Amino acid sequence: MPSPPLSGKRILIADDHAVVRMGFRLLLEGAGAIVVAEADSGEAALSLYAEHRPDALLMDVSMPGIGGLGALERLVARSPKARVLMLSAHEDLQIPSRALKAGATGYLSKRAEPSELVRALAQVACGLRYIDPDLAPQLALAQLGGAADPTEVLTEKEFAVFLEIARGRSISDVAASHHLSPNTVGTHLYHIKQKLDASNAAELALIAVRAGLIEI
Repeated sequence: MPSPPLSGKRILIADDHAVVRMGFRLLLEGAGAIVVAEADSGEAALSLYAEHRPDALLMDVSMPGIGGLGALERLVARSPKARVLMLSAHEDLQIPSRALKAGATGYLSKRAEPSELVRALAQVACGLRYIDPDLAPQLALAQLGGAADPTEVLTEKEFAVFLEIARGRSISDVAASHHLSPNTVGTHLYHIKQKLDASNAAELALIAVRAGLIEI
């Protein structure tokens, strides 16, 4: 009898919704995984990763604080060999492109079938690259044809601030969650507006909606 696909693999789950984490845990443990811990924010994911050193981290893109992408960037800087499967409910090319560039081992839409999540995580836990099959062709075409994403001109830090401001958060809130001074966030925001030719937060939100980065 063949072993379960995730037999013995030590997995860390990071998602800010407790019900979602419970569903992931039941699914992964049913596939043979050992869930070593659960995180509800990017900061918690970093701390628990350092504590448990799992075979793979299953992490949602959208979480409080520095978020999934911010946590991914910091994790890869500290642990370049970290194996991370990023998840997102958004059907767009910008988020997976950013995640893969930031060092994610794999990317999967939350709309995927449970069996596909198990398969993706099994690959990532073994150090193999995984890209959502529904997004892979579009990502390849975007790479060949040039990015249509206006936010490609932003640095990773600017992109993180851009998303927060586009979602309606204040400069002080963004500063607190990213451990930056309000002046630094204000400087990032100035450069973001210059690069995206936007004059206020409402225009930034519109750009984010059109790019499929946030929903209204």
